[in-house]
Amino acid sequence: MNNLTDNYWNNRYETNDFGWDVGEVSLPLKTYIEQLHHKNLTILIPGAGNAYEAEFLFHKGFQDVNVLDFAETPLQNIKKRVPDFPENQLIHQDFFEHQGQYDLILEQTFFCALHPSLRARYVQHMYQLLKPNGKLVGVLFNDVLNDNKPPFGGNKQEYEDLFSSSFHIKIMEPCYNSIKPRQNRELFIMMQKQN
Repeated sequence: MNNLTDNYWNNRYETNDFGWDVGEVSLPLKTYIEQLHHKNLTILIPGAGNAYEAEFLFHKGFQDVNVLDFAETPLQNIKKRVPDFPENQLIHQDFFEHQGQYDLILEQTFFCALHPSLRARYVQHMYQLLKPNGKLVGVLFNDVLNDNKPPFGGNKQEYEDLFSSSFHIKIMEPCYNSIKPRQNRELFIMMQKQN
């Protein structure tokens, strides 16, 4: 699906066509972040959009928070909201071209924005980006959703089959604290890189 270009995503932000954006850090990720104590973690948020999670982490004292997005507009939005957020940690790049090593990668509506044909590649690249014992944590839709445009859905069995060869799946359970429109439609995931 080659039409999901940076222009496509920029246009969606510029026309306020981003229904996935809840206007604040999602509650499942906020709950997870609040129990993190090691402020020196290297963190990546790919396909971050307006990255309220990054803003929340930054204000809680996490300094090595890296925001990656294919579209430039949401990165500019973060800079406007959080002027002291380090410029070099706002990365305008294709996820699959990004290189780095992270302790933690947060997933929030990025996976569902990618065409399902890219999912095996997503898993492989996440594995490469994580340090030994690194974690992939976040939320995946447990819903059929669309087959011709984002967001693309899926289900627990599909995700287990996809991730289990590269990751130890620590948690993959329905979110108890989803926002109302997403209740019973989200899975909270915590996966650790297999070494």
